[in-house]
Amino acid sequence: MTYKYFPHTPEDLKAMLEACGLTDVEQLSADVPAALRFQGDYDLPSAMSEVEIRRFFDKLAARNKSLVCFAGAGVYDHYSPSVVQNIIQRSEFLTSYTPYQAEISQGTLHYIFEYQSMMAELTGMDISNASMYDGTTATAEAMLMAYGAAKKADTVLVSSTVDSKTLHVVRTYARFHGVNIETIPAADGATDLDALTARLAQGGVAGVIVQQPNFYGIIEDFTGFADAIHAHKALFVVNSIAADLAVLKTPAEWGADIAVGEAQSLGLPMGFGGPYIGYMCCTEKLMRKMPGRIVGKTQDSNGQRAFVLTLQAREQHIRRQKATSNICSNESLMALYATIYMSILGKQGLKEAAAQSYSAAHYLHDRLLQTDLFTDVFTRPFFNEFLVTYKGDVDKLQRHCADAGFLAGVKVNDHDILFAATEKRTKEEIENLVKLIMEV
Repeated sequence: MTYKYFPHTPEDLKAMLEACGLTDVEQLSADVPAALRFQGDYDLPSAMSEVEIRRFFDKLAARNKSLVCFAGAGVYDHYSPSVVQNIIQRSEFLTSYTPYQAEISQGTLHYIFEYQSMMAELTGMDISNASMYDGTTATAEAMLMAYGAAKKADTVLVSSTVDSKTLHVVRTYARFHGVNIETIPAADGATDLDALTARLAQGGVAGVIVQQPNFYGIIEDFTGFADAIHAHKALFVVNSIAADLAVLKTPAEWGADIAVGEAQSLGLPMGFGGPYIGYMCCTEKLMRKMPGRIVGKTQDSNGQRAFVLTLQAREQHIRRQKATSNICSNESLMALYATIYMSILGKQGLKEAAAQSYSAAHYLHDRLLQTDLFTDVFTRPFFNEFLVTYKGDVDKLQRHCADAGFLAGVKVNDHDILFAATEKRTKEEIENLVKLIMEV
């Protein structure tokens, strides 16, 4: 029998079979009873030529409908320069996986090191790890860090203005680690400092998690938060959308101990749940509590620059009971994507993209209110996302806009819609959206 996909010559097969004491490949499965073996032909479609396959997939692709995106809620339609995808599609990157003998892959370690350096600068923190699965799991890992760093406390407080998807993941992680999760109430869409202070005074709190900007797009003022939290020996965790930190106050400036969040906003294309990339940065004293990997720079025996895995606190590397994480992949391809994106845009480019997103969202907000069909839910300052109440049928509005090629925000409840805009949204697109809404 000829095995057309075996990359071996008949001589290779004969030599291997002889080493096994066999004469035929079929003998490898001789122990499987005949009654359990598949008999007959596979129910597979006939083979297609390359042209036919291309036509088949072109027809499938034509069924997709691309919408002008005015939705966010954690995933944002930012522009990514074409050079980014051209670079990451190189075979040595696109098929790469975290190497277990990492030092032989200096290129991979190099770009992870650059990613860490950029994220540490973006957040203002001392240390960055080699990335997480996504922003929600990064936040859950931060919760476990706070719990692990506490001596007796078993409660982590989460602001009610944190994205509910993140809260669900945090609760799931906490359930199986014996961590008690409590939420902090909000006042006019922002974390209530008085309520937080009162709960801290009761004791037993290991950490506090807030979001900036929060789920409603509001830019919260965390003045006094760090002092209140640290006075009770708890850790302060700030979850942020990575791109927004180009212009907003950094987690370090707020006095955070751990900075986490989603880095999809750093040019990564939108998708059905990913792949995205979570980031985690912290103060130096918490470095050994941090999950994942840390790549460091050193010198080899010839005095040349070299990169190494400085810290890797996984079960495979240390005693299981002392491991801080079970992360087996560091999302290195997405880390490379974000690194190239940040290096191409530079500091000024990141600021300009964030500023344009801010301007587009505020223009959209003002135009929606001018229709008299919407009212503000909150009166606080927002970044590139905002929550408004619609006076009509939200489902009908979104269906009408989708039929015309527009994704009109994220439905929060029967009356409220969360709208977002990025630097990709033009004045013409905003006006067309408003016109569609007026037609409902």
